[in-house]
Amino acid sequence: MPVGRAVRSDSQKLEDICRQHALPLTIQRRLILQALSRRTDHPTADQIFDDIRKEMGELSRTTVYRVLETLVRVGLARKVCHPGAASRYEIKTDRHHHLVCLDCQAIVDLNDPSLDCLPLPETRSGFQVQDYSIQFRGLCSNCAAKRSTPRSQSKLPAAPARKGRAKSSERRRAV
Repeated sequence: MPVGRAVRSDSQKLEDICRQHALPLTIQRRLILQALSRRTDHPTADQIFDDIRKEMGELSRTTVYRVLETLVRVGLARKVCHPGAASRYEIKTDRHHHLVCLDCQAIVDLNDPSLDCLPLPETRSGFQVQDYSIQFRGLCSNCAAKRSTPRSQSKLPAAPARKGRAKSSERRRAV
């Protein structure tokens, strides 16, 4: 589907959901949803802010965070979290999974129907699972290639030789 048509469709959904939840349909909400719709890289709130600031200079970073959380709450966006990284957002709200690069923090959607039918664990605590998403963490192809490049062929300079006093552990071994 062309991006323009997707943005119009998302804009119509926003209008409908704002009516259902008695939320004002603000220009900020429209712009933030459009910016999120144009991206496929699971942006952070700061990245969305940077995108929109060009169009609406008076927009505050706090407004972007609040609107994104509202879009998540009403089901128009999804928040993607993984340990040690900023929350990311996406417009795709159906069940899917993610590949997360541990080096560059890239997040890639993974659609695998076999993962959508996993039996849910039974909990004795009374916890009721409503949905799930699986994250596979590893290295994207670019980062894996960088790591496998021998240092002699790497574009990165070799680590400088240490000068000066040896570490205490090195001195102990020399004795």
